[in-house]
Amino acid sequence: MTNIAAAASGDTLVGPQGYCTLTGALDYAAGSANAMNFYSGKGELQEALSYPDLREQSMTLARHLLASGLKAGDRVGVVAETDGDFARAFFACQYAALVPAPLPLPAALGGRSQYVEHVHGMLASIGATALLAPATLIDWLEEPCSDLPLRFCGTLAQLRTLPAGSDDLPEVDANALAYLQFSSGSTRFPQGVAVTHRAVIANIGAIARYGLEIGPDDRCVSWLPFYHDMGLVGFLLTPLCCAIPVDFIATREFARRPLTWLQLISRNRGTLSYSPSFGYELCARRAENGAPDGLDLSSWRAAGIGGDMVRPAPLHAFAERFAGSGFRADAFVPSYGMAEAALALSFSPAGRALRVDVLDIDALERNDRAEPAAADATRSRSFVFCGPILPGHAVEVRGENGEALAERQIGRILVRGPSLMKEYFARPDETERVMLAGGWLDTGDLGYLADGEIVITGRAKDLIIVNGRNILPQDLEWTAEGEVAALRSGDVAAFSVNDEAGERVVVLFECRSNDPDLRDAIGAEVAGVLRTRHGVHADVVPVPPRALPQTSSGKLSRAKARQLYLKGAFESVRAA
Repeated sequence: MTNIAAAASGDTLVGPQGYCTLTGALDYAAGSANAMNFYSGKGELQEALSYPDLREQSMTLARHLLASGLKAGDRVGVVAETDGDFARAFFACQYAALVPAPLPLPAALGGRSQYVEHVHGMLASIGATALLAPATLIDWLEEPCSDLPLRFCGTLAQLRTLPAGSDDLPEVDANALAYLQFSSGSTRFPQGVAVTHRAVIANIGAIARYGLEIGPDDRCVSWLPFYHDMGLVGFLLTPLCCAIPVDFIATREFARRPLTWLQLISRNRGTLSYSPSFGYELCARRAENGAPDGLDLSSWRAAGIGGDMVRPAPLHAFAERFAGSGFRADAFVPSYGMAEAALALSFSPAGRALRVDVLDIDALERNDRAEPAAADATRSRSFVFCGPILPGHAVEVRGENGEALAERQIGRILVRGPSLMKEYFARPDETERVMLAGGWLDTGDLGYLADGEIVITGRAKDLIIVNGRNILPQDLEWTAEGEVAALRSGDVAAFSVNDEAGERVVVLFECRSNDPDLRDAIGAEVAGVLRTRHGVHADVVPVPPRALPQTSSGKLSRAKARQLYLKGAFESVRAA
């Protein structure tokens, strides 16, 4: 079979059939015997779904969907369990010319009532006319979603009991919507990012040819959720488009047994796998007493980092912890992307160790300049280079008035190219807000360009502005987590409020102790560190473990944390 990376050309993947749709991709992949392999948290193979079988079963299910009264372009919510049924449901929608919208699992959103309300809102926002869910969740969702105009609501097993149409499946247009990817919702309710076939195929082509240089001997391993763009596009669709094998474990199983991820890479000789920084940190922490016997990570040639800000310290710790297991630090591939661009926008060059820019914090906060820190600087912060923009795409950094900025000047990141979304589905005002003249997308991210590479410094909406200083919240968070022994990565949220007490910085920290004296001591230590290192006087507030709100993709939601704080949600903890 032709190597898809070598066959990529321009903005379109060109396989033996010259395809530019996801159905064409699976038709191509079905010429291979490779498979999607689903494993338990203990590393036991539960299902091997070959690409030929996926194609045949998806086409059959597509006829059942169309016979239920659904029509081309209808939206279908699909609860994204990490199993073969999600892949079947997703591609059944593709062959039926329907538009699947992957939905999160309860583990990402808290309790039952909150989950049901959230999913109901997602389905209503896109005008869904069908819902496919695993048997374990359909009882939760069936009654609450009964007020929606759903022609079908059930499991794939229930769908198979319905009559199947005998008509030919519809022609799939490359310019039609392939799926709706809900945004992470870190600053607002998730919106449906409308991605066309042509856009996602263009992005996968650029990933395969330029970003990761995928070849026929590569093998992917992933624990990333299918309702997130890195899990869906990066590790469900990209391996399929390249007709290479991929091994999955569920996200919740990774959280319980993170080293299973590494053991699968070792056992199956995985070459490509990704994680946000916290995944590497969790593995290093679990292996504090030593890596598992026989672990061999020498095959892992691209250990990608994405999905959130790239944190150098956890990556250095991981590389040190697993060097004896054959892991090479130059395998790290920091990258940058977002659902609004299908997935990826940049990759650091393969085989290069992490390139870190150590910046002078005063210049960053006062002048929006990325100036290298002096060797004896007392206030500095490290940021990671994420590589040049992918070929066929363009990037600019712009100032407050929309002017293009020079290298090392910090501003808003704008991008354009063939991978960009069509719109936020049914949200014209929000679409107009980010899709600018000339085809540019305002990513909402802050950063700068240096030596032609992208460096991300934070989110514009999260920026803390106090006394003329532009303070990055993660700068405060990482300092507290790194210098206060009682805190771990992800334990701190920083934001600003402007209320009757004036404009001030608030820092929440998760405390695992019920001892009020210990809570007070940790809070005082956090406040002292932030005063000393950043000259920031913060209102430091303890919160219970796992109280800091996260998006469905696992990112800290500072906007939600701020809302909870202003509602007094944490006052009882502080007063206890």
